[in-house]
Amino acid sequence: MKWYFILLIVFGAIFLFYFIIYLIGFKYFKSVKKRDPAARHYLQIILTYPGVKILIYYRIAHFFWKIHFKLLAEIIMYIGRFITHIEIHPGAKIGKRLFIDHGAGVVIGETSIIGDDVLIYHGVTLGGRKFDHVKRHPTVGNNVMIGTGARILGNVTVGSNVNIAANATILKDVPDGETVIGIWK
Repeated sequence: MKWYFILLIVFGAIFLFYFIIYLIGFKYFKSVKKRDPAARHYLQIILTYPGVKILIYYRIAHFFWKIHFKLLAEIIMYIGRFITHIEIHPGAKIGKRLFIDHGAGVVIGETSIIGDDVLIYHGVTLGGRKFDHVKRHPTVGNNVMIGTGARILGNVTVGSNVNIAANATILKDVPDGETVIGIWK
């Protein structure tokens, strides 16, 4: 291989690295590094964190969803789900700095709304309880931590600064500042 091909590959990788940082935002990577003590550097976060990868897919797919290329958006998210085992509907509305830690088994439904600085662990479901074409998925406020295996079902609102324990089930609204353990109905 000629030296200029190697140089082209190196500069292409550097460009891709900075493009991804631009696409998501540097503050996002700083927030991931702050919330995960295992994160050593930004390249590790980009290359090995499935929650970060699926958000890149989501941002692209959500753009296509908004301009009514819905099938293309769903195909992009299907590819992302195949790679990361995290399912986010391209119609969901996700705020800034969502961090999906470990990620496998996370499901976020079409009409879900997620606020800023939310932390979601693996196995979480933000699902619906109806089959009507209405808002049927939860709304999650800012600064919420959702523990492993938690299920938030239906058109409920989870307030800001809420901690949801592992395997909790939420079926009704949760006010700001609460800690939820077990079944909230």
